[in-house]
Amino acid sequence: MTRKIAFLPGDGVGPEVSAAARRVLDAVAETHSLSLKYNEYLFGGAAIDTAGDPLPSETKTGCLEADAVFLGAVGGPKWDGGALRPEKGLLDLRKALGVYANLRPTSIAAGMEHLSPLKIERAKDVDFLIVRELTGGMYFGDRTEGNDTARDECLYTREEVSRVARIAFEAARKRKGKVASVDKANVLATSRLWRNAVNDLHQAEFQDVEFSHVLVDAMAMKLIQAPADFDVILTENLFGDILSDEASVLSGSIGLAPSASLGDGARGLFEPIHGSAPDIAGHGKANPVGAILSAAMMLRYSLDAGEAADAIENAVAGALEQGRGTSDIGGEDTTASFTEAIMALIE
Repeated sequence: MTRKIAFLPGDGVGPEVSAAARRVLDAVAETHSLSLKYNEYLFGGAAIDTAGDPLPSETKTGCLEADAVFLGAVGGPKWDGGALRPEKGLLDLRKALGVYANLRPTSIAAGMEHLSPLKIERAKDVDFLIVRELTGGMYFGDRTEGNDTARDECLYTREEVSRVARIAFEAARKRKGKVASVDKANVLATSRLWRNAVNDLHQAEFQDVEFSHVLVDAMAMKLIQAPADFDVILTENLFGDILSDEASVLSGSIGLAPSASLGDGARGLFEPIHGSAPDIAGHGKANPVGAILSAAMMLRYSLDAGEAADAIENAVAGALEQGRGTSDIGGEDTTASFTEAIMALIE
């Protein structure tokens, strides 16, 4: 069966890392007898420039008809302050796809601890997954703009909390069996709702999973002090945005970090967490690993190709162990040569 992938290269380095991910996908498709069809669409700033809309109707339709959506990068200073922002296209796309849980893994492979800004003993055995609620909270609440007074509403329902918590608990069952739920229940009403809803779900369906609550300010410290203590970290939209960016540098570079956004069905949105980095766009300096590992997550979560995903992840680990890498992790490779080194280990 041929699986359809909507490809959105986006802005800045997005086209470069998307091309790298596609080359690796083609390599693993050949070795694992997969049939993949790519349909490329305009998105983000590139779509604003061409079509006057960060999410043109053709792009939206193509994404809804695909089995999975892959995004390179979105935004950049070129569009800051404009009437239309590329990031609005991303929020609208997430809504259209019905994805509400963002999965961001962070791991440091044995022997790679020296890449981390942490001391080697703290970087050892780091392997956790942040599950961030994606469509509620302050980012989607009513707001009032103003020079003297402004307001951002943070709103959550029990249903929104329970459905993302279920994904976190189910993920923990396939990992090390631990969930830490992050909130600010000592201050915020939405966090107290969050805590109660997660507690109830744990008691009703997931008592086999080890479970704890951590206040968000404490978690910000613990991710530096003892990141290896955690398995699955569950949290709301704003806290998850901040904590996952903090976590992304633990492995040595934000360019190494992938992500998946999932909903109730198999179709998901997959993208590296780095920005569009327009300052290095076109210079062959972008680290392709975040995009390549996002493609692996796409194979695993949306395309039912877990063995192919394993092959990509093993090839990335092998290339890093060989000392290959772009300049952000101390290597001498270009985007293309690093990609070729990964492909060689797949083939």
